[in-house]
Formats: sequence, structure tokens, C-alpha cells
Amino acid sequence: MIERSRLSDLLASEDRLFEQRHPRSRALYEQARAHLLGGVPMNWMVRWAGAFPLFVEAGQGAHFVDVDGLRYLDLCLGDTGAMTGHAPPATVAALAEQSRRGLTFMLPTADSVWVGEELSRRFGLPYWQFTLTATDANRFALRLARQITGRPRVLVFNWCYHGTVDEAFVTLAEGGAAGPRWGNIGPAVDPALTTRVVEFNDVPALEAALAPGDVACVLAEPAMTNIGIIHPEPGFHDALRAITRRSGTLLIIDETHTICAGPGGYTGAHGLQPDLLTIGKPIGGGVPAAAYGMSAAVAERIRAEKDRIDQDAGGIGGTLAGNALALAAVRATLEQVLTDAAFAHTIPLAERFEAGVRAAIEEYGLPWNVTRLGCRAEYWFRPRPARNGAEAAAAIDHELDRFMHLWALNRRILLTPFHNMALIAPGTTEADIDEHTRVFREAVQALVGASK
Repeated sequence: MIERSRLSDLLASEDRLFEQRHPRSRALYEQARAHLLGGVPMNWMVRWAGAFPLFVEAGQGAHFVDVDGLRYLDLCLGDTGAMTGHAPPATVAALAEQSRRGLTFMLPTADSVWVGEELSRRFGLPYWQFTLTATDANRFALRLARQITGRPRVLVFNWCYHGTVDEAFVTLAEGGAAGPRWGNIGPAVDPALTTRVVEFNDVPALEAALAPGDVACVLAEPAMTNIGIIHPEPGFHDALRAITRRSGTLLIIDETHTICAGPGGYTGAHGLQPDLLTIGKPIGGGVPAAAYGMSAAVAERIRAEKDRIDQDAGGIGGTLAGNALALAAVRATLEQVLTDAAFAHTIPLAERFEAGVRAAIEEYGLPWNVTRLGCRAEYWFRPRPARNGAEAAAAIDHELDRFMHLWALNRRILLTPFHNMALIAPGTTEADIDEHTRVFREAVQALVGASK
């Protein structure tokens, strides 16, 4: 139904429009290329839909303004890092107050006690440690799992997302063998040497992979999120927990994206019982902060390794981990921003987003689907939701992705660059969602050549 020549023509038109509307961003990008690799602070910032990234002037709530003075609805929200919305007042106030009292001491503050208690209440795990990023939380959890089990390997699901953890950059190649994921930059070792990988929702494959007894832990998002939203099938989590316990394998649940499911993430919403849990991105309201929690049984096994784990250079830790400023931000964010009331507002808006996108897909008979997890929603270019990473990856259409993103961006709506994800902040309104529905429907009309 979508002619590729039409798509190419539309993309060319949208490219011209983008460049016309953003002269200041273009000028800053050209200036930045003299001293920033690729013209950006971090290499993936070039992966936006336009010929150059927008440069941001300021953000507040669910919106931001670029250096050309254009105001945008932000449905990317820092790919979950700004799920609280930009500059949440409670977090900003806590940061200002703590900054006057000191930023980092390599000593605990009272806020760390409060945050540990609150994370325990939300996720059901009694013991916590803090890091700067969810990547570090995952890396440290993997190290601890290998140390206390004495097992060398970990297991992840095909096309998983766990930040920049080395062991997770692995996919199933044709024929079912594990191998380095495309784009893995300078891996220390072939991840097939450290990691087993199976498809999400494949219980027999999971059981077979854990049967040899050499896997220390399974690292899993409770629902996959970075290859579209892939929900666990009924009974999958029960089977995952039963198999890991039977095989003596620890289960680590990564809630970094799935915190969108509610105040206690997917774990709290569905009563999961992991051995360890990692969480990062939004808990500091935009300030780098993350944490990992563990069960009493895991904590006791770690205590048995006390002499080794208390070393100051053992591969776990960081001088700025658990710093006073970050913990002040996390306390304010959990106490006043990422609350029950916030999710009661954002989840219905995500339902509204999902309904609007689905209506447009059905109106024009497109073989696409839209799925939702809490206050997160995503459309994908296949008729039915994928049940695993391989199915989702097979449906990726980079040119179509770029068009949908650029069309939205030229109409002042920002989507997540790596996929078609929308995240809803507490400051988002019904009018914002309806504006996205209107823009999405017009993009579909343009693609299929329908009249308005």
C-alpha cells in the first residue's frame, strides 16, 4: 500500500522543510564538528531523523524549546531518562538545596537511607546499592552473580536492552548460534564466550540453555522495550522463575525502561520475585542515578564474600556512585514526582495515544500494530505484535521509521530516534496526545496517497 517512490519523495520534501526551519541548530552543528566527534557530545546523538540534531535551549514539563525558538511536545523524554518531564520542580528544588551543602563526599547521607527504604517498599527487595547509570547497575549485578554462584556465564534474550553491558551485545545468528550483535564497538571478547542467548517467550529454549548448570544469572527486562514492546506470554514469568530456581540460576530483572508500568515497575505491578533488580534513568529526575537491589538470600551470600567485595578496586563501585547530589534528586523524584498520582495520570494518556494510533492504522488498512506498557506506547510495521526479538527485528524499516519521525519533528513532536516509542510525562495533556494523533493520521494519509 506504500509506494517506495512516494516515500522517497516525501522524505526529500520533509528534509528540505527541516533544514529551512532550523538554521541556528544547523549552524551550531557545523561549529561543533570542529571539536566534537561527529558534531555531537555522544555519537548516538546523530541518529535523529533530520540531517543534523536539534540543539535545545530549555525544557519544562512535557515540552522543550530549541535554539531556533520552536516549541516541541517531547514524547521521547530522553528515552526514559526524563520520564518525569523536564526540570520537575521538586527535583530542581532538592538539587539547589543540596548543591549549597555539598555535592559528593564518598560518605553516606540521610537521603540514602530514605531511598533504600522506598525502593524496598516499591520493588519488594530489602537491600540496595547505588550507581550512576543502569549500565553500571547491571554490570555490578552480573559480577556479583558470577562471584557468589561460581558460574561463568550469563543468559539474555535476543535483541535485549541492558544499556552498554558487554555481555548483552549478542544476538542469535542464522541457525541459532549466538554471536556479536551488529554494531558492537570494540568488544573485549566475543560475547558468545560469556553469554547464552535465547528468544523471549521461548520456555523450552530457556530450560535447555540453563540445564548445563554453568549460567550464573538470567538478565531480563520483564517486557522487552527496545525492539518494540514485546509482552511476556501468559505463564512465561512463572516458568522463568521456576526454571531459574530449579537450575540454581539467579534472576535479575532490569526495570530501567519498564518503570513505565507503574511506581514499582513491572515487578510491582505483576508481583515478580527476582533475586536482584536494576533500575536507572528516570529515578533522579534527569540527574545520573541508578540502583540495584537484592533479596535477603543474595545479600547473605554476598556478605560471605565480604573480604573480597569490600576491596576498593574489585570491578564494582565508582567514586561518584551514591553521591549526595544524586541521592537528593532520587529522594525528591520518588517522593514527589514518580508517584501513584503521576501514573494515574500518564497511563490513561498512553491508552489514549494507543487508541488514536490504532484508529488511524485501521482506517487506512495498514499492516501495522501498536502496543502499550503502562505510560509507554509504540507502533511497529508488522500486522501483529511480535512475540520475540527476532520477529520484531525482521520488521524494521529504517526509511519508513525516518519518515514518520521527521514528519512528526517538522510538526513539533519528538519521538525516540531508535524506534517508534512515545513516553508520557506527568505534564502531558489530552490535547498533546490528540495533536499527536492528528499528526500521525496525516502522515499515514500522505504515505498512502489519500485525500484529507
